[in-house]
Amino acid sequence: MVPTSCRRPDLESAGTPAKVDAVEEPARAAVPPDSPPHAEPSPEQATASSPRTDDPGPPHLSETELAEAETGPILLHDVTAEAGITFRHTDGSSGRLFVVETVASGVATFDYDLDGLIDIYFVNGGALPGTAFDEPPRNRLYRNLGDWRFVDVTDEAGVGDTRHGLGATVGDYNNDGYPDLYVSNLGENVLYRNNGDGSFTDVSVRSGTAVADPVRTGAGVCFLDIENDGDLDLFVANYLKFSPDQPMVHMYRGRRIYVGPERYPPYPNTLLRNNGDETFTDVSEESGIAAHPGWGMGIVCGDFDRDGAVDVFVGNDGGPGNFVFMNDGQGVFQEMGVATGAAYSGQGLAHGSMGADCADYDHDGWMDLFVTSYQRQLGTLFRNQEGSSFEDVTQRTGAGLGSFNQVTWGCGLVDLDNDGLRDIFYASGHLLDNVDEFDDSTSYLATPVVLQQQPGGRFVNVSATSGSGLRKRSVGRGTAFEDLDNDGDLDVVILNSRRTSTLLRNDSLVANHWLEIRLIGTAANRDAVGAWVTVTAGGQQQMAEVRSGRGYQGHFGTILHFGLGSSDKVDTIEVRWPGGGTARREEVAADTKITILERSDPQ
Repeated sequence: MVPTSCRRPDLESAGTPAKVDAVEEPARAAVPPDSPPHAEPSPEQATASSPRTDDPGPPHLSETELAEAETGPILLHDVTAEAGITFRHTDGSSGRLFVVETVASGVATFDYDLDGLIDIYFVNGGALPGTAFDEPPRNRLYRNLGDWRFVDVTDEAGVGDTRHGLGATVGDYNNDGYPDLYVSNLGENVLYRNNGDGSFTDVSVRSGTAVADPVRTGAGVCFLDIENDGDLDLFVANYLKFSPDQPMVHMYRGRRIYVGPERYPPYPNTLLRNNGDETFTDVSEESGIAAHPGWGMGIVCGDFDRDGAVDVFVGNDGGPGNFVFMNDGQGVFQEMGVATGAAYSGQGLAHGSMGADCADYDHDGWMDLFVTSYQRQLGTLFRNQEGSSFEDVTQRTGAGLGSFNQVTWGCGLVDLDNDGLRDIFYASGHLLDNVDEFDDSTSYLATPVVLQQQPGGRFVNVSATSGSGLRKRSVGRGTAFEDLDNDGDLDVVILNSRRTSTLLRNDSLVANHWLEIRLIGTAANRDAVGAWVTVTAGGQQQMAEVRSGRGYQGHFGTILHFGLGSSDKVDTIEVRWPGGGTARREEVAADTKITILERSDPQ
């Protein structure tokens, strides 16, 4: 968030009540220029209005619009209803305008029962004070049955947490071969150990991972191996210190609106080291993480300087700018957001960062970053300068197209048309449910955006022609990208705030080839989190990294996906395991899924 003094004068005179930046685009200044200081609402104010939960339903398109929507190389169609996905999110709101309502929630995708089909876990908000529910809202797990059929198995699995949920991630923390689930909440977090029989056990307290503080608002989370010892540690991004006993709202032209996070103290991030015995120790202080409090939101881990040690990017909702924690290889981190150039936009502005993803979009062998942000800020693409710094290449590449007038959240640097070039997808939707009443430049409901990467590294907004599924307006938050039907292309899951989630099937007609790779570590952690894979096909080299936690407070992509374009075979696959081991495969057929097991002898 940006101080009031940074607002653009022209927007102030217009009475725009959004956060604004000084040069590039308005930042999220939640205090309108003519609003009084924040105040606690009276009981009458607190119940004066109800949150908007209207669902606009499917888009009403003319024949011309429908025909245009089906003309692009990327085609995404809404199959939510026929797939059996009925999850409807709540942010726990009752009209009291708690700041924690605006940032929920993420979604995690993973194969929890190892049947070869990716399942979906939706994080839900909880019952905040002043909200009445017949039954407490719960997180939901949907098992993938194949053929685009999903069934709610929350009760059988035992993962229906009822706390106010923000984020989730997945990783096999005890190396037993079954993916475990970690949920970030307001207050106490939850670690669910996968029992291997379709059920989970809450081991939060006994494992030391609850991070139990009633005023701590969690956000994005990642499993990572900070020392390459073969055990997955936990990084918890935290947002702010919040208590419902101290609510704050703003009045703007007779309307009540949410305050921004700068009205609350930031909460330091948390790092938990895996002791190797299914318990964790809080090492936030000695690792250097706790010394840098910020309003953390999206988080993504990766080896940014290719020194073999995992680093951490935390997108902050304004304030000090984004954090880049560089790992010395021993689990001690130095915060270098400003030094690396990823703290601020290219204009030197602190954005209201929301979601983040990491991938080598330009095939130069270095992991780049894409970060979503608040209204009148561009989604930002940071190009990795060979491990020394990041350069904001948003305007040069067109990576911010479609984002300026919306609040953008879940995102992915993913190849949606299998042409070997990573595209950008992000979900949109405002956090002020009455913003349409006083700002005609934006809207509460919004459509997702697809930016297709062209040869040469520029992005083109193809949303209008990428299928009717992108025409439905909603309030997007978390996103995930997986091959849900095992047909070789990536489908999309969107968690919508206060509404039913969206499942988009990828029906792209382009006949490009693909490859999907699952890695299994033995000396390394079982999920091979932190492993690098280089695929060479048709003269093109692509690199990907196994990671846990990405997008907006969510998780996806444990199985690596590569679009191969016209290449019908892969020349070589090279794996760099965490800790330094290597593996190699040659002459692999395209359009297949393969598993590579780490062995003691390099392949």
